[in-house]
Amino acid sequence: MAQAQQKVTAITGKLRVTLVKSVIGTKESHRACVRGLGLRRLNHTVIVEDTPAVRGMIHKVYYLVKCEA
Repeated sequence: MAQAQQKVTAITGKLRVTLVKSVIGTKESHRACVRGLGLRRLNHTVIVEDTPAVRGMIHKVYYLVKCEA
């Protein structure tokens, strides 16, 4: 039971972000946000810290990504 609690606390404060739409034809600043999040290709998923800066980047490219808590 202690291990289950450790896993839950280790995952809190993280977001799972997936690139679901291509960056071709988007603004350069939006492409930079996608790269800044660590996304490289379509359907690539990364787990990032839940910070105001990261949330702002996700908000800027909301139409390209899927975000899960």
